[in-house]
Amino acid sequence: MSPAPTPRRTVLAAAASATAALVTGCGDDGPTSPASPASPAPPTSTPTPQPPDGELARTADIPAGGGTIFKERKVVVTQPREGEFKAFSAVCTHQACIVATVENGTINCVCHGSRFRIADGSVARGPATRPLPAEQITVTGDSIRLT
Repeated sequence: MSPAPTPRRTVLAAAASATAALVTGCGDDGPTSPASPASPAPPTSTPTPQPPDGELARTADIPAGGGTIFKERKVVVTQPREGEFKAFSAVCTHQACIVATVENGTINCVCHGSRFRIADGSVARGPATRPLPAEQITVTGDSIRLT
């Protein structure tokens, strides 16, 4: 004797519940993921080669009014004004994604859209609510070192 078939209505209700659970899991508290098609495109620049002798970068590697992300070191170095260099953690304070671009005066995380100011790491746009922590660097001549 075979078991009674499952009513179609029961199958549809179970499928709807599973779909709702998946959609709910995609909110801000869910796992982070790479940029979706609706998010800004990832940067097209190639990684900056690591300078010799423990240098993080040369001052010429950091554009004035912008910055450079060193993903392998999880740090971003900015030059808010000509000759003024700052460094911040490249780990977004929202959900720990590595920031992806530095454009138009902000350090940008494409995971959820947070933006941080290049001058002080403060939040320019959420969902992040905390600034990027400052990192210590030394600039000697044209050499930038993480201290």
